[in-house]
This record gives sequence, C-alpha cells and structure tokens, in this order.
Amino acid sequence: MKRVPAVVSIFSAAAFFLTLASPRTGRADEPSPAPPESALPPDPTPLQDFPPPEPEAPAVKITPMGYIEAYYAWNVNRPVNNITNYRGFDNRHNTITLSNAALGAAFESGPVSGKLMLQIGSQPSTAYAGEPSFPGASAANATGPELWKYLQEAYVTYKAPVGRGLTLKAGLEGAPFGLETFAVHDNWNYSRSNLYFAMPTYYTSLRATYAFCDCLQASVAVLNGWSSVVDNNEAKSIEAHVRFTPREKKLRAQLSYLGGVERPSSAPEGQYWRHHFDATGQLDLTTWLQLAAQADYGFEPNRFGTARWFAGAAAARAKAFDGLFVAIRADRFYEHQATEVAGRMSTPLFWNGVEWVSSVTATLDLRPHDNISIRLELRHDQADGLLYFTGDTLTGDGSAKSPYLPNARRQETVLLGATAWF
Repeated sequence: MKRVPAVVSIFSAAAFFLTLASPRTGRADEPSPAPPESALPPDPTPLQDFPPPEPEAPAVKITPMGYIEAYYAWNVNRPVNNITNYRGFDNRHNTITLSNAALGAAFESGPVSGKLMLQIGSQPSTAYAGEPSFPGASAANATGPELWKYLQEAYVTYKAPVGRGLTLKAGLEGAPFGLETFAVHDNWNYSRSNLYFAMPTYYTSLRATYAFCDCLQASVAVLNGWSSVVDNNEAKSIEAHVRFTPREKKLRAQLSYLGGVERPSSAPEGQYWRHHFDATGQLDLTTWLQLAAQADYGFEPNRFGTARWFAGAAAARAKAFDGLFVAIRADRFYEHQATEVAGRMSTPLFWNGVEWVSSVTATLDLRPHDNISIRLELRHDQADGLLYFTGDTLTGDGSAKSPYLPNARRQETVLLGATAWF
C-alpha cells in the first residue's frame, strides 16, 4: 500500500472539520431562503424630468475711449475779435485753445451694443450753435444748445436675427455724410472742409442697417432733422445710404440721401421738403498714397423760389516715411438763394448770402506714437463776399449771434495742433 503525501492528508483533514462546523440548513440541492425584506438595498431613486440648465448670459465687453484736441493758430488778418470765421474746429486767433476733450465708452453684450461719448470745448459749442431752442414750462425743461452740447454720441444697437443680421440703432449719432468725422485723429487734416462745416454733423434717429455681404450694406433712418437733437417742426426727416467696400478694402464708396422739412414752423419760406445728395469715395492707390473725393447737391423749393447748392472736395494723403504724413485738400461750395420775382430772397442756408466759398489746406501730420498726432497746417479761405474778419471789425447788429460784421473776403491761417487718444 502506497503512502499518501503529507500535504494531501492535511487538506483532507481541514475540509472534514469545516464541514462539521457549518450549520446544516437542508439538502444541498434546495435553494437558499430569501433574506429578510429589511436586509434588501433600497430601490434606486426614480428618474425625474429636470429642466435644462439656463444658458449663461453673454459677458459684457466695455471699451473705454477718449481724446483731447488742442491748437494754436495765427490768422494773418489779425482780427481784433480773435475769431477765424466759419471754421468750426479752429476758429480762434492767437490763443492756445482746447478745441475738444471727449470721454466715453462703447459696450457689447451679445447682440446688444452701444456707445456714450461726452465732450467739452470750443468745437462742441460751435457744432451745437444751430440747435433749436425752446422755452420750458412749470413741469418741463427748456431745450437748446447749452443742454445738448456736452453730448457727442449716445445710442444703443440691437442685432436682430434676420438673415445676416439686421442692426437696429436708436439715439444720438454722427451724421454719416462726407469724408470727415468728429475726431481730428480720424481725419487727414486738422481743420474741416467747408462741406463738413455746412452739412449735418449729428442728429437723433431711429436706424436700420443690413449687410447684404461683406462688401455691401444699406441703411435707412428716421430723424428729427439736420444737426438737431430736438426737432424744430412737426415733420420728420429720412436718411438713407448705401456703402460699398470691396474685400481688398482699397476702395470705399458711399451714396447718401437726406430729405425732410428742415426750416422752423415759423419760417416765412414755409414748410417745404429739402433734398440733399452726397457721394464720397476713397482709394488707397498704393501703400503710401491715398486719394479721396466728395460731391454734394441739394435743393429746397419754398415760397420765394428754389434754393440750390452744390459742392465738391478733393484730397490726397502721402506717407513720407513711418510716422510722417502729408495731406492736401481743396474744396468749393456754391449756394443759390431762392428769390422772388419781386426781388425778395429767402434766408440763406449756409453762407450768409455769399454765393460761393472755397479753401485750400496743406497739413503735415507727425505721429511719434500710435496714439499721438502733431500737425502743422496752412490754410487759405476765399469767399465771393464779405464773410471773414480782418483788423478792426465793424460792430454788428448788437445781438448775441452777430455782434461783429464780417469785413473780409479772404483769410489765411497757420496752425500748430496736437491730439492724443485711447
């Protein structure tokens, strides 16, 4: 008989004693009894319909902005009243002048955006000189230039989900006419052309703009009137323009129309519709040479006849080298007053009865920094009649608006100006 290995004997003995120690619950082929109900794990939580998480509100992006403009100008005519007439941005002789200090911000939050720009200086006071003035009452404020001249722009926009996006704008905005804008640093010259001085520069409007493609957009607006926050009559004006910018962006062109009743309700000319057409274009001919042109035509029938005007401007800007630009501009503006057969004339719209005005301007623009511009400018103004001041100016009618009587047909100025912005 063979001997069983010791390891097998040990495991066999262990199995025998474990069998004896286990409780006997029945036959081996019988199922084990179910555990008590209290020992079962709880039922899983039933599924619930939770609402989807709300989308996060778009972040608000705020971009502060502002600029300061100052200059010193010398008028060769040396007018004793120190006024360089019909120059909205540089109209003071022989004095260091703060033309404009503007501060504001633009904001954007998803489809909503807007802008607020405040201002103070000689330029805002000139720009708002024609703002309609009306007295107030016991429960209403008066309105006029002193109320609104500190506000340059204030509007809100909403981009509606229509096609490529329909942009709606409401508030005070700069008039989209011509080649020039509010801020000096956005223009080739320090002073503005006669066209910019005569045309609307701001208005309160409701506007809709649609971009048909990256290079073509159209806009239409309902507004109170020419350069007016508050309307001077019961009628509203309309403005529309089409802007074309090819993908290369070497050419920018715009056609604009502005129409409406613009004279006050009490005007002897009556309430007749005024029409104004504006065309502008800018061509970047090379990397160092830019050309620009503007043409305007308008007419207004009234009780005295039909007033007409047409004007044009041409400009060129060359980059001499990095940080130095040379700009030249020439403009001419004709105005024909409406005249009855009996010889009575309507109130002039632009130039106080002068048939034409013109100017030639040359500007050196030095930019030692991306946000600083120092400009040296020479300008010559010429008019068909007495429009400017020279020497001892004659006394006017004594009113606040015309205390001096123009006595010169021309004026030349030399200007040194500076502007900084962010």
